[in-house]
Amino acid sequence: MDIRAIVNKIKEKGRVKIKEGHGTILELISMEDWNPETDDFEGIFLFYDLFQIRTVAKPFSDVSLDIVEFATKPTIYHTPVNNTLKNGPIEHGNVRFAVLKKEFWNKLLFAYAHPLILQYSKIQEFDFQTDDYFPLLSAGTKELFLSPEGDIKIHRS
Repeated sequence: MDIRAIVNKIKEKGRVKIKEGHGTILELISMEDWNPETDDFEGIFLFYDLFQIRTVAKPFSDVSLDIVEFATKPTIYHTPVNNTLKNGPIEHGNVRFAVLKKEFWNKLLFAYAHPLILQYSKIQEFDFQTDDYFPLLSAGTKELFLSPEGDIKIHRS
């Protein structure tokens, strides 16, 4: 699949729908185009690198950053929102995010160069299809709460 075509679609329309290897349709939305009236507050910010976390979260302790950096299984993190974030899925003062390390998805995020918001589409139409499995849909996906101070709570293991 041509990553450039997907990136161009996001830049043009602000969002794109991709049918991944399991058959789930993922909607990837630019932060500027996320709409609180129509989009999901359970959306997940997707990053290709650790430095992007600071765009949505309060500054992390080294312990929290190490947990994210050295995670071996797909993980969704919950953390307090950065006060500068004005648009995006914020629930009870927290945001959810994931750093995608799997090759295709990491390359896609890198090519776009800005965080994207993931939500699962309720409509069966899609713009692109890939055989690559989306890592957050695997059975071993974990969910953790990370505080800026390094406190950790397991949501789902």
